[in-house]
Amino acid sequence: MSRDKILHAMRAEDVRSRPKRSNYPEPFKTRVGEMEKRPLGNAFGLRNFGVNLSRLPPGSMSALMHTHSKQDELVYVLQGEPTLVKESTEIELKEGMCCGFPAKGEAHHLVNRSEQDVLFLEIGDRTRGDEVCYPLDDLKAGLRSDGKWGFSHKDGTPYD
Repeated sequence: MSRDKILHAMRAEDVRSRPKRSNYPEPFKTRVGEMEKRPLGNAFGLRNFGVNLSRLPPGSMSALMHTHSKQDELVYVLQGEPTLVKESTEIELKEGMCCGFPAKGEAHHLVNRSEQDVLFLEIGDRTRGDEVCYPLDDLKAGLRSDGKWGFSHKDGTPYD
């Protein structure tokens, strides 16, 4: 989006959702489910941090259990009751609750075990050189120079 076409205000629901539900290679993509993300930060040309309005249907998860090497993350629950699953514990979240994850912290993800959609904001920085560790899966990710995530097995063999 060119600088002269950047918007200053809009309704979050008017931001187009990402065309594909997950960047993960199979078999991981299917495990995550049908989460929908609206990249709000991109709509305004933000480069230092991202903000997603995310909808998590029943039975879906926000991501695989993970932790970032450089990126801090914050989640704010707008609607619904997701379960925050961490390596050490599980916490039932409610509307209005938030949680934060510093880089190199405990692995985590959200799971929707309820019967209703969960709506939440995801906020994270865009630090170059970030890598993601997935302690429960044979998967690692790195932020490439083009700004997209690249996935490989833990031994470095790329996924097709």
